[in-house]
Amino acid sequence: MEIEVSSRNMKFLECFSSHTRVKMIELLGVQPMNIKSLSEALDIKSPIVTRHIHMLEEAGIVRCETTAGKRGMQKICYLQLTHAMLLFQGAPAQPQPILSNRYFVSLPVGHYSSYQIKPTCGLASDTQMIGMCDDPRYFADPEHVQAKVIWFGSGYVEYRIPNYMVNNETPESLEIAMEICSETPCTVNHLPSDIYFTINGNGIGTWTYPGDFGNSRGLYTPEWWRKNIQHGLMKTIRINKQGSYIDGVQVSNVTIDQLALAYDKEILFRISCSETAKNCGGVTLFGKGFGNYNQDIEVTLRC
Repeated sequence: MEIEVSSRNMKFLECFSSHTRVKMIELLGVQPMNIKSLSEALDIKSPIVTRHIHMLEEAGIVRCETTAGKRGMQKICYLQLTHAMLLFQGAPAQPQPILSNRYFVSLPVGHYSSYQIKPTCGLASDTQMIGMCDDPRYFADPEHVQAKVIWFGSGYVEYRIPNYMVNNETPESLEIAMEICSETPCTVNHLPSDIYFTINGNGIGTWTYPGDFGNSRGLYTPEWWRKNIQHGLMKTIRINKQGSYIDGVQVSNVTIDQLALAYDKEILFRISCSETAKNCGGVTLFGKGFGNYNQDIEVTLRC
């Protein structure tokens, strides 16, 4: 996201003039929180927190969802914006034109098209396990499309992302967001995992899961789930004309043009962890109804 430093964008820029709002962004960067939790963490009253959150929402930095809590409804706050670039010099006098088209797909984690994995491994819907744990054969079970969480010790899963471009469009950026962590119990600090992402056969880059999150229950994880893997971290992959990024940090020079996206071909997205990786901690993917983010794998293609 590019933000021109001008009076037209004061709502966005003013968000960073407050130590309280910056601290909120810092806290939400670790995990989603409700208004009460933010109030306690910041030691300020809930109405003040609500006013700050409203300002961050208007700027597109934070998004909120109202859900049922133990004592009525509660507002859960999420960090929506992962990165932004401020344009100081050479910024256009007029707002930049809106991209002609934006294609969005929400892909359930169980809708992989191919896989090659080794235990430990398993799948579960939001109500029950699918097959038996540590038996890769169940990844071929027809019920795998119902999975809301999947995990494996090494190998890969690959997704076929539908491509709705038309034949005269040129892709400008591709963004993929998901909640992910290692396969190992997330409370084990010394077991990180090198997770590698590939699109259309192009290696985008590696993200190393630190292995020091997940010691609290996932906000959306079902009550029946008793395994140590409770939630992961939200990761956003973005490929544009300049290169490939994970959470705004460039991880490779692979550009959107190198992906060879074509209107008549789907996009192949692979998530893997190699047995030969320095940190082979496996992969866990959380979908809607599990973890801390009530979403599946969200894909946005801009042309």
